[in-house]
Amino acid sequence: MNEIQDIERQQLKQDIPDFKPGDTVRVTIETKERSGDSKTERKRSQSFQGLVIRRQGSGARETFTVRKISFGVGVERTFPLHSPVIKDIKVISEGDVRRAKLYYIREKVGKEARVKKKKLS
Repeated sequence: MNEIQDIERQQLKQDIPDFKPGDTVRVTIETKERSGDSKTERKRSQSFQGLVIRRQGSGARETFTVRKISFGVGVERTFPLHSPVIKDIKVISEGDVRRAKLYYIREKVGKEARVKKKKLS
């Protein structure tokens, strides 16, 4: 086996929930802040909740993109799935979509931009 693949396999997270494009997720990340000239760092948690519009890659290089509307402006953020900065991923709701990449949501506004909820059967 390749040495790089061995190192990457050790860094994979095991506690990742099963989610796919169309799902609404809340991603909690840990950020570090510095205040002015001081050398003190403060850690805090920050959450980003929105619609998963894509998942790509595999292994340690897997990423996913989450889109939300903030004050009328669309904001997209791409997260590395196995990053140590990500503290928690929680699935809020599951969406019923037919595509793997939901780029068409970018052009939709208001009610058109909604994704149907998956019905439990």
